[in-house]
Amino acid sequence: MRLPPARATIGLVIITSGFWLASILTHHQDLWAMAAGFIPARLNGWHSGIPSLPFWLTPLSATVVHEGILHLGFNMLMLAFCGRYVEMVIGSGNFVFLYIVGAYVSAFSQYWINPTSYYPMIGASGAISALFGAYALLFGQERQFFSYRWLNHLIHIFWLASAWIIIQTLIGFSESNDISIATPAHIGGFLIGLLLIRPLLRFHYHKRFINF
Repeated sequence: MRLPPARATIGLVIITSGFWLASILTHHQDLWAMAAGFIPARLNGWHSGIPSLPFWLTPLSATVVHEGILHLGFNMLMLAFCGRYVEMVIGSGNFVFLYIVGAYVSAFSQYWINPTSYYPMIGASGAISALFGAYALLFGQERQFFSYRWLNHLIHIFWLASAWIIIQTLIGFSESNDISIATPAHIGGFLIGLLLIRPLLRFHYHKRFINF
């Protein structure tokens, strides 16, 4: 079966990769991270002294800033894989909405755990975690433990959330001084993906039915 074109997914990959390439060509990766990255301490009045984007915009702008080619490559691979399937199911508009909400929820999950951090959180992994949560719920096999479908669905969500939290926590414990992993952001993004995918799915098909 030929899948429909994933225009929003492709657009996000191109935009994100383009910003990373621009930061490399200008040799200002660190400056971009401080100016466009999400820095929790800024909400408490801290300022880096570097001209920065408005704080309310940085959860989104942080998604286009990456540390290196491996960081970018892994995120874009996950975005391209999960994104095209999620976009196919819920439509481009809902897909972009989920991505943006994932970016903000992941950023403020990071703030909630470490509100005084002055290190910039960069990368699209928090927003992509929301897509991954949606993908896992859409395409994961739901076991039938009980005769009530809603109960099986709740158990499935709980299992996916628990597994993701455990995996991300273990990864967080393994981080070194050279690599900092935004574990709370990954968890927050994944959870919002689990919570929003069904309402977005219903909205998408209800809207199509009404238009038809």
